[in-house]
Amino acid sequence: MSTSLPFSQSCENNKDPILDVLIRHFTLAGNVLEIAGGTGQHAEYFATHLPFLQWQSSDIPENFASLNLRIAAADLINLPLAIALDVTQSDWGVEEIDYVFSANSLHIMPATAVVDFFSHMNDVLVPGGILCVYGPFKYGGEFTTSSNANFDVWLKNRNPLSGVRDFEAVNALAKSAGLTLLEDNAMPANNQLLVWQKL
Repeated sequence: MSTSLPFSQSCENNKDPILDVLIRHFTLAGNVLEIAGGTGQHAEYFATHLPFLQWQSSDIPENFASLNLRIAAADLINLPLAIALDVTQSDWGVEEIDYVFSANSLHIMPATAVVDFFSHMNDVLVPGGILCVYGPFKYGGEFTTSSNANFDVWLKNRNPLSGVRDFEAVNALAKSAGLTLLEDNAMPANNQLLVWQKL
């Protein structure tokens, strides 16, 4: 791997556990919208291992260039260059999406943006479409581990509008968007992978 490409060790560590879940839910040929593609490691890895999917990554404009460095280097037929997408926009410019995937995004974006994230799902996903979201969550208002509590403090020091989200609040937003929770998968490093379906 070229040292000039963006790299996250956490993405390297979690890509296989995430893939194990995606394989069970992203089963038919179709298109994937990845929100907050970051370094592009997930996009490259999942597009490689799920070649029947057209994987469209995206990120906010300020992260757009670095994300596309890796995607261009990967040169995969089912992994086009990423698109700029801000979840707070009224029009995402995408529709008829079979699958949506996002990792380590909800705790970074402001709480108002989390609302925007879910409010678009009913418009973006096709009936039967799947949404998978990876990251840390609180349950019943409680952190699952002290490390997640410390992480929340770090996030809020960095940006007071960020923070580990409450599972119940997030699931309520998903329900209001017409999504039903299928699975809550425990992941390494005190994270979860939540799976919803639009019915």
